[in-house]
Amino acid sequence: MEYKDYYKIMGLARDATQADIKRAYRKLARKYHPDVSKEPAGEEKFKAIGEAYEVLKDPEKRAAYDRLGTRWQAGQEFHPPPGWDHGFEFHRRGFGTGARPTDFSDFFEALFGRGFGTSPTGVHARSEDSHAKVFIDLEDTYHGATRTIALRSTTIDQHGRPQIRERALKVKIPKGIRPGQTIRLAGQGTSGAVRGSAGDLYLEVELKPHPWYSVGDGGDVYLNLPVAPWEAALGASVKTPTPSGAVELKIPAGSASGQKLRLRGRGIPGNPPGDLYAVLQIALPPADTQAAKEIYQKMARELAFNPRAFFKGMMDHERK
Repeated sequence: MEYKDYYKIMGLARDATQADIKRAYRKLARKYHPDVSKEPAGEEKFKAIGEAYEVLKDPEKRAAYDRLGTRWQAGQEFHPPPGWDHGFEFHRRGFGTGARPTDFSDFFEALFGRGFGTSPTGVHARSEDSHAKVFIDLEDTYHGATRTIALRSTTIDQHGRPQIRERALKVKIPKGIRPGQTIRLAGQGTSGAVRGSAGDLYLEVELKPHPWYSVGDGGDVYLNLPVAPWEAALGASVKTPTPSGAVELKIPAGSASGQKLRLRGRGIPGNPPGDLYAVLQIALPPADTQAAKEIYQKMARELAFNPRAFFKGMMDHERK
């Protein structure tokens, strides 16, 4: 998708005040409104201005957008950096320009989502509630934990520009919580960038990348498990890590690389719990010594093994 320079679209400097943004929108909206504009592509410009204003008029969206920095140029290929909005509090006030969510670009949706005006549960949020995305360790979903989480919220300074303030909260992470679910902290919302009383804080949970595990649907967890060629060929019992503790896993004789072995109920806890799948990856010993080379040479001589045998029938058919 293309990066949108909202300041450039509205002809503003990045240090513009909220009053500057409002004035610029009124001027541009009058110029490019489809009912009055004679400009080529005026309707598209009007939509672009509405999208830019939707972000810049809202101090929270603007502050989050500003966090992306200035290293992208308008029209440049863009993908949101992982975790770019981690810990940033929003008050999901909805769309205030008269624009519909469908008027917005893929760029806007990638940053703020099509349903920016609703709570994570799909129910319209109170204006005083705030919402943030937080990342937790996979192990915390297995055992539960209490963690200190850093959050950022937005205030308006005396010059009418958004400023970031930080706070830290101790949060109890319930056992079995899954990606996309929320933790509600009653009375812990901020009062918002402009006005309003503090409401509740909803923390949408995502999982930090793990060096061993990945998480699929329904709380299932996947582990790439290296096995030696003889363990796969002859069968073996191997000690295998899981987030809830190591287990002895039986490798059936004749196993293949990519084969999934299921450990029922070893995924993320719940009702029902997820499963853990060990995905076999056959690891070859290096031929880095003379003895190792001789073993490989003996295997090449004595084993009637052709890993490309399945190609033969296809190639013979093509020659006919």
